[in-house]
Amino acid sequence: MAVSLQDKLVVAISSRALFNFEEENRFFEGGDPGAYMALQLDRLDLPARPGIAFSLIKKLLAFNEPDLQRVEVVILSRNDPVSGMRIFRSVKANEIALQRGVFTQGRPPFRYLKPLGAHLFLSANHEDVREALNAGFPAARVLTESVQASDAYPDEVRIAFDGDAVLFSDEAERVYQAEGLDAFVRHEQSKARVPLPEGPFKPLLAALHRLQQSGGPTMRIRTALVTARSAPAHERAIRTLMDWDIQVDEAMFLGGLPKGEFLREFEPDFFFDDQTGHVNHAARHVPAGHVAGGVSNEA
Repeated sequence: MAVSLQDKLVVAISSRALFNFEEENRFFEGGDPGAYMALQLDRLDLPARPGIAFSLIKKLLAFNEPDLQRVEVVILSRNDPVSGMRIFRSVKANEIALQRGVFTQGRPPFRYLKPLGAHLFLSANHEDVREALNAGFPAARVLTESVQASDAYPDEVRIAFDGDAVLFSDEAERVYQAEGLDAFVRHEQSKARVPLPEGPFKPLLAALHRLQQSGGPTMRIRTALVTARSAPAHERAIRTLMDWDIQVDEAMFLGGLPKGEFLREFEPDFFFDDQTGHVNHAARHVPAGHVAGGVSNEA
């Protein structure tokens, strides 16, 4: 029987998002691939330390059982195959069950998301993330300067999402940026019962919902909507989730308050936001990723 990833949650992740390769990356971005390869080969037996998305990946993989694989994680990297040896050795040393990888030696890897059927792509490379989003895949640039995830909830995968331009489309955000807060509120009140169009991360939220319902042996998923919306604009967001038949465990309608302190209390394994100001502030408190799509990221 042919191997298939069709019924699994599939996450593609770059080596820098999974492991701390910041020192090595300075050689890579310095334009000397030979020096970079030599450094990785010299450190072949030195396991890399966990990176910013490591906690998220390890917890998601804990949904797997010996006879039932619910989650597949694939390394999707601009690294060369030689450096890939160190990555897989680091995988083994850090005790995560990961077997597949694609190494493109400097070329953009996002085109391999389609045959993987990926529900999420995490990378430290801005352009790769933007290309993935343009191709229709949920993707975020991991802020490697983020703090590491808390270890307070070992049996829960905790993920927080911004709303507009992340879970939802940027329809309402465009009104806000073009016409101001009062127009935004009027717009959302008038359309309170009209579901918002899907945003780039709705497929991931739906996949997580299915994973939660599959009944993992020990792990659970806890999700949070963390948005600058406030009443009365909250109603359309809630009704949209109801229309999708998807529940989030917590919803924070902060009315423009800084999100970082609230996220610190939720303690997610990862937070996704489209606005650089929000995500940079969040990164001081939790692992964070920038979703480089929507009107806030138009050049």
